[in-house]
Amino acid sequence: MKAIAALFLFFGVALNVAAQFDGQADLSRRMGYQTYAVDTAHIGTLGLELEALAFFKDNEFDGHVQNGYSLPGVRLQPRLTYTPLRQVRLELGLHATIYSGANKYPCYVFHDIATWKGDQYQSGAHLLPFFRATASFSHLTLVLGNIYGGATHGFSEVMYNPEMVLTDDPEMGFQILMDTRRWHSDLWINWQSYIFEEATHQEAFTVGWTQSIEILKRRRSEGITHSLSIPIQLVLQHRGGEQDHTSMGVQTVGNGAMGLAYRYGAPAARVVTGIGAEAMVLGCFQQRGGLWPFKSGVAGWVRADVEFIRDLRVSAAFFHSARFCSLYGSPFFGTLSTKTPGASFDNISTALIGVEYSHTFAKAYTIGANVKAYLCRTGAMTCPPDETTGETAGLPAEFRTPFSFGVYMRCSPSFVLKRFGSGKKH
Repeated sequence: MKAIAALFLFFGVALNVAAQFDGQADLSRRMGYQTYAVDTAHIGTLGLELEALAFFKDNEFDGHVQNGYSLPGVRLQPRLTYTPLRQVRLELGLHATIYSGANKYPCYVFHDIATWKGDQYQSGAHLLPFFRATASFSHLTLVLGNIYGGATHGFSEVMYNPEMVLTDDPEMGFQILMDTRRWHSDLWINWQSYIFEEATHQEAFTVGWTQSIEILKRRRSEGITHSLSIPIQLVLQHRGGEQDHTSMGVQTVGNGAMGLAYRYGAPAARVVTGIGAEAMVLGCFQQRGGLWPFKSGVAGWVRADVEFIRDLRVSAAFFHSARFCSLYGSPFFGTLSTKTPGASFDNISTALIGVEYSHTFAKAYTIGANVKAYLCRTGAMTCPPDETTGETAGLPAEFRTPFSFGVYMRCSPSFVLKRFGSGKKH
């Protein structure tokens, strides 16, 4: 744990920067981003907020990287909200994930903690209680309970798969957010698996830190902006501990990324309203355990996108690595196979081409659709040893073009239930 803390501190005090969207957001942010500022206009107000996301996503994958699958369903999150003071906001509600055609859901954390399978089930929907306490002090915001996670963290797509907006449980733990004119910092811990004495699964949590410092921004009188930033992103996952009674042992793995990002923005009246580009160097490391067949690795990532009239975006990206695994990114951005557990590739090169449309009505309703094609070339694949003979098999290099498409609608209306006066404006 000392090594984790030291590495985390190193990345934190370095020059950490991430690209800002300047009001132009891609589809994943429009579907999953949440505003965390306490609205002082709602002091003394009891309200009801509803987050509803309906979706249909089909992944037509082939090859040896990942199996194809579909995600049809709805995610609902009704919350009662109360703002007793200008610095404090409280939220209480429920989170539900419902997939079309499913009638029961396992009672365990949805996403990645695959070594523990819950032996109890919920009927009808995957339900979780939801509670969030937000305290805002000038440039500092503290969050306890269900934190502002997912797309709100601002990860690059290579570090965080946008599809997790449809699958991941709400993150829960502790979060520290800092905002000044040129600096934004998001530091959090997401506790994913809690254990009691004699538990038969592992404790697991994820720690992350994204920051941004705008090093260059120019704005012209006609509303055109240019910005330049340096993204650095860090995420670590730890499994196991003193109370671990499993045979899996302690596992600690992580990802980091650094690069340069540029964004051009123009008024909505223009045909081209935005141009973005980023280039990043990524690294992965395995400090403890044997989840991955290697201790460390590096990768490269470049991406460019063009936005038309703020609703249509065309993007292209390229990823290459000889040894890399992304904790929360798509398997097409790594050299491990999720289709054949334990198998790995000599190298992987993935070109991503995407087209997406999203439009927001009255700030509370967004519709969107996207298509993505992964032009993926994998090197030779090494399979794990056969349990009977002990021999290690392999498969030759291959080129595949898996693709996905999806349609989405997000509704986030809010209602005032009762006003208790102006409240204390301390």
